[in-house]
Amino acid sequence: MNTATAEPLIRNRLEVPAHPTWPALDDTAKAALRTRIKRLLAERDAVLVAHYYVDGDLQALAEETGGTVADSLEMARFGSQSNAKTLVVCGVRFMGETAKILNPEKRVLMPTLEATCSLDEGCPAEAFSAFCDAHPEHSVVVYANTSAEVKARADWVVTSSIALPIVEHLHARGEKILWAPDKHLGRYVQRMTGAEMLLWDSACVVHEEFKGFALERVRRLHPEAAVLVHPESPQEVVDQADVVGSTTQLIKAVHDLPNRAFIVATDEGIFWKMHQLAPEKTLIAAPTAGEGATCESCAHCPWMAMNALHNLALALERGDREILIEESIRQRAVPPIQRMLDFAREHGIGQPRDGR
Repeated sequence: MNTATAEPLIRNRLEVPAHPTWPALDDTAKAALRTRIKRLLAERDAVLVAHYYVDGDLQALAEETGGTVADSLEMARFGSQSNAKTLVVCGVRFMGETAKILNPEKRVLMPTLEATCSLDEGCPAEAFSAFCDAHPEHSVVVYANTSAEVKARADWVVTSSIALPIVEHLHARGEKILWAPDKHLGRYVQRMTGAEMLLWDSACVVHEEFKGFALERVRRLHPEAAVLVHPESPQEVVDQADVVGSTTQLIKAVHDLPNRAFIVATDEGIFWKMHQLAPEKTLIAAPTAGEGATCESCAHCPWMAMNALHNLALALERGDREILIEESIRQRAVPPIQRMLDFAREHGIGQPRDGR
């Protein structure tokens, strides 16, 4: 089994923003802002789609207004099924781009266009294309956490819940895989499938911070708790998991498993939906700093944190934070996404979920 890794590119030079501090809202001000957003959604014939990692206020508002809270691909799928002329995507930029790729006739707005992703930024299209050209014998499989330009260069786009069956399928056909961009997810898929994979060297700045030795300490404090881990995490964290899966799969585990407590190694934004579906369960954030078994996790994407009620209202009022994709790129990005959707339907896998 080959797990060669591409040379690192710009990941170490990525400037990670500090978590933004939005003006504090008392209950009256928050209610007024929510009412304003609801009015604007109706006036703009718009629907709100929010990712599991954004602030709980945004997730709640999406559900209350007939939108959805979901992973990135389901956000785009929901947009295709909606009659609304405008999709307002609360998440990071690649999610808005995926929505636009699959819904070219709709307007796609975001609270901010500056919300990027370390995986996206760590896989620049020009360098990635050159890397693909240097390995033409490989099938190119890219994670959904990539730009439209990178998707346009791929043979397949995958999400974390459907990556395993697709790579198993390609491996059974004797294909070698060029995988990008998350090396931790890539190594997990390679280990589970036995496929020959050439891995791009990038990682999620949130999931890479989980510490195996610190997780061991928390497990000793809570031996009754099941450990839920997203496969973007380092191997020493994945190895301790009771469940390894996408955001949707981890949420389902909290609801379905008999455990009363869970140690969760993914972005803390997911806790809102977990608490909603299983309010009686205890959720413990897996440690990131590694300084003692009871340290609080700081596992929250700084770009997801850029989404707030404040700039959501501005996006709807101004309409100037729109996702635009060059049509030639959009057209080339459709087939690898559609290939995944067709595979899921043909193999009875169900709805592939989670761009994260």
